[in-house]
Amino acid sequence: MIPMRNLQRTAVRRALVATLAFSAFIPPALHGADAGELSALREQLRLLEQKILILERKQELKDEAAAAAPKPPVATVTDGRIELASADGGTSLRLRGLVQGDYRWYDAANNPNDTFVLRRARLIFEGRFNQLFSYVVQPELAGTIQILDANLNVAFSPAANLRIGKFKTPVGLEQLQSDPVAFFNERSVATNLTPNRDVGLALHGDVLNKTVNYTVALLNGVPDGGNNVTGGADFDADKTFAARVFATPFINAKNSPINGLGIGLAVSVGDYATAAGRTGGYRTDGQQTFFAYDASVVAAGRGVTWSPQGYYYHGPLGILAEYVGSAIEVQRPGFGVREVRNHGYNLSVGYVLTGEAASYRGVTPKTVFKPAAGTWGAFELVGRIAGVDVDDAVFTGPAAGRLANPNTAATKLTTYGLGLNWHLSRSVRANFNLFKNEFDVAPGAAPAANALIADDETTFISRVQVSF
Repeated sequence: MIPMRNLQRTAVRRALVATLAFSAFIPPALHGADAGELSALREQLRLLEQKILILERKQELKDEAAAAAPKPPVATVTDGRIELASADGGTSLRLRGLVQGDYRWYDAANNPNDTFVLRRARLIFEGRFNQLFSYVVQPELAGTIQILDANLNVAFSPAANLRIGKFKTPVGLEQLQSDPVAFFNERSVATNLTPNRDVGLALHGDVLNKTVNYTVALLNGVPDGGNNVTGGADFDADKTFAARVFATPFINAKNSPINGLGIGLAVSVGDYATAAGRTGGYRTDGQQTFFAYDASVVAAGRGVTWSPQGYYYHGPLGILAEYVGSAIEVQRPGFGVREVRNHGYNLSVGYVLTGEAASYRGVTPKTVFKPAAGTWGAFELVGRIAGVDVDDAVFTGPAAGRLANPNTAATKLTTYGLGLNWHLSRSVRANFNLFKNEFDVAPGAAPAANALIADDETTFISRVQVSF
């Protein structure tokens, strides 16, 4: 469409040209003026047209300069989003944050004191430039200060992205879920067996019309529930290979009742030769250590973790389930290498009582907490059963050669959880979780009366979080 301003200019120019042309053919006698007066009139019209042409050119130069000038950045500040982006969106910087404050209550004398805990305190920097490169830097400021994530992603296409740096190992379904949107305050005990963050590179993307997501990664290697805290840990020259395929086959069928179904399989394989203790221990929902290898035990061979997994979301209903198997060759100095096989599972269910849609990325409330307006946000009821079964072989043999102490480490944990999540706004959430942890001990074990595994653990954890 031609701009109105250009149409007006064209009309004026044509009118002037027509007047000049017409006047050139009119005899002076017909309009009562001599030849001199007519010539002067023609000259005035010519000069007027010239001025108009000059003004038009000046305006064209201004328009060209305005089009070439860089457009100002766009700032977005909303509940849940703080971002500065270029006008075309190709370059951006987003600031995110997460603060979680807990109160933990324990019911038995063999548990720790009731206490307030700053669980997480993070500032997260995300950015994009040239529409091709993006990055994440996420430090943890609560507890052990560390860099959780620091990576660069190159998006060649939706089907082919290359990530380099420190990031989550692509294995555990719940482990890969963002901390502030999980059903419960703490991830299930099954994640004790899934590797957490590590350093390496990964190729990932969406294929088949975005119905299948894949990741293949080459990493330094953190076996059997490990975590590369410093980002510099590398036990030996061998590397770990991890792969995950997750399909959402009906995601494009918007009206299908199984639109929110996802199923997947993940595996990691590596050879490990650690020089220090195997692990800091497996923790209960109440964050107490219920199993740990002897401090002298090291990984001394192949380790494999595998996990069939899936979720289903439909309206306010959400279900997440996964099974984790872990096989790792370990050794206590002076004794032979032994393979340990541990297993874990998790079944979590949530239902949004106020009707909002549930999803793997969390719940967005339709209203915010504002009593004066009669709005209270969204409420979600959640339940979970999960467990970890430790290989009985770790407790066999002479005391000097056992991989774990049966008097302080349980051979099995079954846990039940019930909770209420109150989404006061998109950024503010309060959670109330009650956990019951039941321990099985190895045959012949005699835990002390004040040992954690001597009795069941009941824990209540409340949390208030701000996430944006």
